[in-house]
Amino acid sequence: MIAVKDKTLEIKHTSPTEYHTVSIDGIDIFYREAGSKDLPVLVLLHGFPSSSHMFRELIPKLAHKFHVIAPDYPGYGHSAMPDRKKFSYTFDNYANLVEKLLARLHVKQYAIYVFDYGAPVGFRLFQKNPNQITAIITQNGNAYEEGLSGKFWDPVKAYWRTHAEKEQEALRGFTEEKTTRWQYENGVPKERLANLSPDGWQYDQSLLNRPGNAEIQLDLLYDYRTNLPLYPEWQSLFRKYQPPLLAVWGKNDEIFVSSGGEAYKRDFPDAEIHMLDAGHFAIETHGEEIAQFIINFFERKVKV
Repeated sequence: MIAVKDKTLEIKHTSPTEYHTVSIDGIDIFYREAGSKDLPVLVLLHGFPSSSHMFRELIPKLAHKFHVIAPDYPGYGHSAMPDRKKFSYTFDNYANLVEKLLARLHVKQYAIYVFDYGAPVGFRLFQKNPNQITAIITQNGNAYEEGLSGKFWDPVKAYWRTHAEKEQEALRGFTEEKTTRWQYENGVPKERLANLSPDGWQYDQSLLNRPGNAEIQLDLLYDYRTNLPLYPEWQSLFRKYQPPLLAVWGKNDEIFVSSGGEAYKRDFPDAEIHMLDAGHFAIETHGEEIAQFIINFFERKVKV
């Protein structure tokens, strides 16, 4: 307690975020961690073109209720960026590394927060060990064909069909500053733009600009095609195991469109779905609301 001009100011103490790097299969994997290890575990899985940095403000809001773990995949954030000749940048490999990281940290049961690329990583973990997953939070993290119906995917799908240099080069702009900034700003209401920090897209771009990183991103855009055949299996497992599901979706997202968020209702009759007046990176403008949705949801729906 601090006395200021005869008024008592209460300071809320939260668990400070820790920053760690461990070697998994010879690859340095960076992760952020906060909250007591006695609390329910929540694993935050980032998307493209971000890293665990996207959770920099959410983690302190959750650390009094959860043991939060947020890794960076290889080629992102502070994790290593191994040579593409020695490491295949695929969603299978990302899921395997996250699985091994959680085993190293002695995590046996956990909830997942999936965003963008984090969805195919997290749902592969769910596919392997569905009983380990206590709940799913999806923030513009897709598992349905409807979610890929936007025009954003047209050149990507063309690349999937041909895997040719012409179609590949047409996607190189996805790694440039104009597109990175668009991902953050598109769909944000005008009255919320002042709340959108440039730190997110500028940090992401600084890492995309590393020599060789654009080629990594092109590899992953091509490998994204491997997720679609898995959708039916994931959906079948959703229906069978019914982990509590919370969707907090930026409804103005032109990458993973809102129908992809609504589609979860088909397999999760008890799902809670909140369509936010936000874009792809809803967490950047609606972080406080998302944190409150998560805490409230867990208190009511999740047995841990």
